[in-house]
Amino acid sequence: MAEDDLVEASPRSRTDPREHAVSASAVPHVEKKVFGRPQSLINLPFPYCPGCGHGVVHRMVAEAVEELEIADRAIMVTSIGCSVRMWRQFGALDVCQPAHGRAPAAATGLKRALPDAVVFAYQGDGDMTAIGTAEVIHAAARGEKMAIFFVNNAVFGATGGQMAPTTLLGQATTSSPGGRTAEQAGHPIRVCEMLATLEAPVYLARVSIAGVGNLNRAKRATLRALEIQKANRGFAMVEYLVPCPSGWHMTPVEAHQWIESTMARYYPLGVFRDR
Repeated sequence: MAEDDLVEASPRSRTDPREHAVSASAVPHVEKKVFGRPQSLINLPFPYCPGCGHGVVHRMVAEAVEELEIADRAIMVTSIGCSVRMWRQFGALDVCQPAHGRAPAAATGLKRALPDAVVFAYQGDGDMTAIGTAEVIHAAARGEKMAIFFVNNAVFGATGGQMAPTTLLGQATTSSPGGRTAEQAGHPIRVCEMLATLEAPVYLARVSIAGVGNLNRAKRATLRALEIQKANRGFAMVEYLVPCPSGWHMTPVEAHQWIESTMARYYPLGVFRDR
């Protein structure tokens, strides 16, 4: 095709872009900014798969830190797993990254050494309920003054979608292709219910990010957990049911539907302790 033919076939190429320019007087005056990136988050893209729930929870935590004005006192303890690189996104805060599963132990030491700090940990279900189970149980039993944000997507996401202690019975994973069975792997661990048997925890809640109503409740629970830390009152944990479309071999829409239809039936949403 000749160059003249290309020009003729694309009449927009002859359009003067100034014809579409908007004058300054036509732009409405912005009275108040209502949405934007929380200042606790560095302007970097999230490294997660499409539809992953980690980015949503990151933003909730960052918004709560900003709303409570605790960024200058906050110390975040990160996990090993899909969120292993979250220290980059939360670069505006002080961050500690301990060994796999040891976030509650590291948070304990930080809080005892720096009692005026607001300390919170972020853990996935593989990090907390496999190698780190003892750490969270004893931190909760002692009533350590920390918040833990526990992200439950029912698989080991970072290593390829293997069965986790939170994988549901019958759920297929790369290490249980025929579905989890109680005979071989036992029953999934309900962390909120387990910690609710202890006397010391101040706040325990399970929320979901599937649906607008659930998102609003999840944000309130996140804020509540950090309010308790700001007041130096005791142990708090929020468990989030989140999708892992890659590990579940679903589309993001299907993954959200599965949380509501299946996952939340075994892991009921609600507040298990608030005092």
